[in-house]
This record gives sequence, structure tokens and C-alpha cells, in this order.
Amino acid sequence: MSITSSLTSTTLCGASVFPKAIACSIEFPRTHLSSPFESSKICLTTHSKKNATWNLTRNVSPIQGTRCHAMQVETKELFTAGKKFQLSDVIEGQQFDREMLTAIFDVAREMEKIEKSSSQSEILKGYLMATLFYEPSTRTRLSFESAMKRLGGEVLTTENAREFSSAAKGETLEDTIRTVEGYSDIIVMRHFESGAAKRAASTANIPVINAGDGPGEHPTQALLDVYTIQSEIGKLDGISVALVGDLANGRTVRSLAYLLAKFKDVKIYFVSPEIVKMKDDIKDYLTSNGVEWEESSDLMEVASKCDVVYQTRIQRERFGERLDLYEAARGKYIVDKALLGVMQKNAVIMHPLPRLDEITPDVDADPRAAYFRQAKNGLFIRMALLKLLLVGW
Repeated sequence: MSITSSLTSTTLCGASVFPKAIACSIEFPRTHLSSPFESSKICLTTHSKKNATWNLTRNVSPIQGTRCHAMQVETKELFTAGKKFQLSDVIEGQQFDREMLTAIFDVAREMEKIEKSSSQSEILKGYLMATLFYEPSTRTRLSFESAMKRLGGEVLTTENAREFSSAAKGETLEDTIRTVEGYSDIIVMRHFESGAAKRAASTANIPVINAGDGPGEHPTQALLDVYTIQSEIGKLDGISVALVGDLANGRTVRSLAYLLAKFKDVKIYFVSPEIVKMKDDIKDYLTSNGVEWEESSDLMEVASKCDVVYQTRIQRERFGERLDLYEAARGKYIVDKALLGVMQKNAVIMHPLPRLDEITPDVDADPRAAYFRQAKNGLFIRMALLKLLLVGW
């Protein structure tokens, strides 16, 4: 029997590649089989985070009795033509390269069409997403839940897992993950500890998405940020970006810096109070990847040069009991009408939200204020990621 010709002439039932184990049965014409075989069945068994393995099982029906033979053919990666990677988890900005970003953005644009369509998508029908949020969230949690439901999936949610889950009883993160993966097909987690998402992913046998891990990273926010910049500015090469505010504790700016380093001739300005300056690991990463960066204390001057002003709030929750340091840092850099006056005509203002007083409300009406469009883009990026992680390309 020619396995190659048989596979290419047959359509497997069930297009799912990740992460569930599935079995596909295809009856081949007798002409494809050596007598006395009557039929054959192909079983595709996938293991999450591992390449799929083809197993060929022949249901052998000689004149008397039934015998079965099985042989493992080979292990191969299953990609649609032109796609050279697979996603198993989304943990950090460093895991993406330029080609991957382009491909994900292509899928996100398809998700925009689905969201605008009047018909209900069933791409993720039968799948369950668990959201484990140990820190407060509005946009991230709701956009993930909306993304799942818009694609026909269902949601299991814990809004304050730090207080209302077994973590309050002392259960380890690893035990929580092992339990929750038994109820769901994918886990979206926000945690207060940097590195928690990596721990979860190394424990789970289903995909894990990092929805923010303390002061560590927020990769899905960075993906939607870069997607927004491309949509608003029309390019990602040759741009200048000002990262403003709490750069020491802001996981969004850290992940964004990692992604911006994938593009050519990008310059990044760091504008922040001294107490919350960007950490050296990001600066070293940018330098090692040939990305020009500069620290400045003059937001007006920087804003006049930049295509993107990415403002962030000073995060009170990261200061613990040192409220004196928080008060010293907050309110130093404000995006207001005066700043708009020096910005370029086609520049944009972005913010991961929520905002406090670091962008004044009178800026909202300016067409360069992109932060609510940015938040909406989060839906499309997260729809794309859920699709890719659960059913592949």
C-alpha cells in the first residue's frame, strides 16, 4: 500500500491538530489494499505541545477471522502550506519572530471579518477555555472570554483566583494547573509572580496563555500593540516609539520592546521617572539585537520625534508600602493638549489601559488617540491565538 498516495487522496475527518487527541477513520477502496485486506483506518493521535504522529491501523479481514496490524509511519509537523511554525503556548515576547508575527496578524484580520459577520462562528465549538486570574483584569479577561465565545467556544472563569480559589488554602500553582487542565482545553492565566506562566506551561499538557505575570511579561498585549501600530501607522520598520511611565514594573512595555526588536531601523525612547526606569535586561537585549534606544527626561522633545507615544500608568500595586515612592513617581509625565501640539500629524497615542490621570480626557477626541481602538484589537489578536492554539491553521 502506498501510504503517501493514500493520504493525499483522502480527507481526514476532524481538522483539529491541537491539543486534543482525536481519532480519524477513513475507509479506503479495496484497490488500495493488498488482498485479503478489506479496509484500512488512519488514526491521528495528537499530544499537546508535541508533534502529531501518524499511526496506520489496518483492519484485516481474511476469509476466516479478523487480524489487525499496526505500524507507526513517521512523526511529522502538521502545517498548512506556507506556515512554518506551530504554537503550543504563548508565554513571552521573545518566542515570536517576524514571520510568526506576520502570520498571526493575517489570522487576526480574518478574525476581524468573523467579528463583523452576523453569523455565529463555530470554529471552536466544543472547546472550553479556563481563565485563571490571580490579579484584577477587565480588558484582558473580557476580551479573551469574548474571543472564545465569538468563535463558538465556552468559558470557565475565576476572576480572583488569588482569593477565591484553592490558592487561598495554600495549593501550589502546579497542582491548580494539573486540576484545571482536566476541565478545559486551554488555560489563560494572569498571575502576580514573574515567571508563573512558564511554570504553568511546563506543568500543563494543554496550551497555556500568559495574560500577564507580575512585572514580567504580557505577550498578548504586546501582540495587539504591534498589530495596532501596523494598522495605525501602516508600517513597523523605520518607526520611532516612546515608551513612557512605569517602565520598571510595566510588563506591557517589556514585551513590546521584545517585539519591536524584530523590525528594522526601529528607535525606542525610554521616558520615565528615575525610580521606575527601564531595567537593564531589556536595554541589553535591544543593544544585542542592534536596536537603537535612548533614555530621556523630556517628553515634549521626544514626542515631537516619534510615530508612537506609548503611555503607561505608574502602578501603585507594585510599590507595596512605599507609597512615598509612588507619589514621587506619579504625575510627572502627562499626555495632554499641550503634548498633542508638538506631536506629528500622523503619530498615535497608545495606552494598555486602565489609565488614571496620565492621559487627560480632552485628548480622547483627537484622532491620534488610538488607545480604545487598540483595546478593540485585543479581541482580534486573542481570537487568532485561540484558533491557532486549539485547531491550528
